[in-house]
Amino acid sequence: MGANELTQALREALGDGIADVVVFRDEVTLNVPRERVIEVLTHLRDVQQFNMLTDETCVDYYPREPRFGILYQLYSIPRNIRVRVKVMLSEYDASLPTATGLYRNANWLEREIYDLFGIRFEGHPDLRRILLPPDWQGHPLRKEVPVTVEENAFTFNRERVDAEKPYATE
Repeated sequence: MGANELTQALREALGDGIADVVVFRDEVTLNVPRERVIEVLTHLRDVQQFNMLTDETCVDYYPREPRFGILYQLYSIPRNIRVRVKVMLSEYDASLPTATGLYRNANWLEREIYDLFGIRFEGHPDLRRILLPPDWQGHPLRKEVPVTVEENAFTFNRERVDAEKPYATE
């Protein structure tokens, strides 16, 4: 089944559950409203045999609004095809339902998105920071976070670099 056949089958089955379909180089991206994302993911898993969530990630489109894009990369082992599901979220309402009930590995991936972007997943069983300490302020992969540059230490500049670092003192 090619991209066009898959797109047609999904449009017939899900109707307005798919806001838009983008096919580029035989890769299918389904733009889905937040309210219908679990329904679409369930259909893709149970009917279309997309039984593997290979990745779930976030993109910050700052300063555009809606600002955040949540991307689910799905793979069908029996059919050997991939599909991408994209949900756009506003900066002012950055939450959506969790996919942990459909794909167990979404637990870890959604915690990572929460930690680095601040997107909340409603119904997540253990939504807490996973990479940064619990008292860390902010979310480092948001584009409003300033980029800092730290000089690498080599043999010729180690003393100067070490003198500028805020090392813990005992």
